[in-house]
Amino acid sequence: MNFALTEEQEAVRKMLRSFVDKEIIPYIQEWDANWHFETSIMKRLAELDLMGVCIPEQYGGAGMDYNTLAIVCEELERGDTAFRTAVSVHTGLNSMTLLQWGNEFQKEKYLVPQAKGEKIGAFGLTEPNAGSDVAAMQTTARRDGDEYIINGSKTWISLCDVADHFLIFAKTDKDKGHHGISCFIVERTYPGVSTKAIKGKLGIRAGNTGEVFLEEVRVPAENMLGDEGEGFKIAMSALDNGRFTVAAGACGLINASLEASVKYCHERKTFGKEIGKHQLVQQMIAKMSSNLEISRLLVYRAGWLKNEGKRNTRETSLAKWIACDAAFEAASDAVQVHGAYGYSNEYPVERFLRNAKAPVIYEGTREIHTIMQAEYALGYRSDKALRQMLPSWPFEEE
Repeated sequence: MNFALTEEQEAVRKMLRSFVDKEIIPYIQEWDANWHFETSIMKRLAELDLMGVCIPEQYGGAGMDYNTLAIVCEELERGDTAFRTAVSVHTGLNSMTLLQWGNEFQKEKYLVPQAKGEKIGAFGLTEPNAGSDVAAMQTTARRDGDEYIINGSKTWISLCDVADHFLIFAKTDKDKGHHGISCFIVERTYPGVSTKAIKGKLGIRAGNTGEVFLEEVRVPAENMLGDEGEGFKIAMSALDNGRFTVAAGACGLINASLEASVKYCHERKTFGKEIGKHQLVQQMIAKMSSNLEISRLLVYRAGWLKNEGKRNTRETSLAKWIACDAAFEAASDAVQVHGAYGYSNEYPVERFLRNAKAPVIYEGTREIHTIMQAEYALGYRSDKALRQMLPSWPFEEE
């Protein structure tokens, strides 16, 4: 086992850390307070060749490995969850799904411009009455000649107002449950597509999240991703990639909480000494530090499996569960370390705590991942190779 990052990975981390320090952290409090999603950040990431960081060069990406994507997500979330979320959705949920399941026509038309950052991709699975219970979705797609007509709505869709392309999951056969779901590439410009942002969120206020409405939307049959009825498998494999990026981002939030707390521990004095000298404060710092290392190891193991071209549903689920729980605990402890000041936006830790709650819920709740891990341990659940696997790294040109 080699736990060292490559020179290229270290360079990416250094570059992203500098980027976040200069272009996100000085402005994030204002963006968060004004519910403003700063789209120029995505343009700058595209200029840095990071919107398709782990997409092969032949499809417009940087051709780096999957753990480099994890590093990008960690460093972005150190600045704010909103921008890690943008990369998670655009790259993890959409572009990597196109890479895994798309045919050459679809890759050339949709993946290439997304990998270059010229177009933005989003992911439409969740509905008002269908979250963890995917089979309960009510969005439908019916065949009409060389097209499918889609009707329905999706909610809690990140990048809803800025995405050019959506992966939309819909039932093509209502009587087949999971096996009746299909996936479609839907362009924003198709007649009948509309979106609306959701306000009033607890956290990730600097991100764009909302609803997608589809009314008699005609989609070319050639835009079906995978085969008809294969949508559930596509969605679950996409979540393997999305959960991986969420877990990596959680490491960034733990790190941000730790950095802020250590700084405050040296600045604040009580009873004649720095508060970092008090043992119960040290206990919170120790938990943050150890959980950061544990979470990173779980993430990098999942990334290694991706690089090897192996199924990683179990390992990615574990990384997502543990890292997101640890991030929420770290943010809560960071507020505690700051005392009354932690309850004010004078310090960033109150934003960390608000942001940390959502990842414990989305892309599989903590409870879903708990059940998954128990079923793996009990032998009730196992994973088989998919018809289409995510390509191993280094990438080979086709």
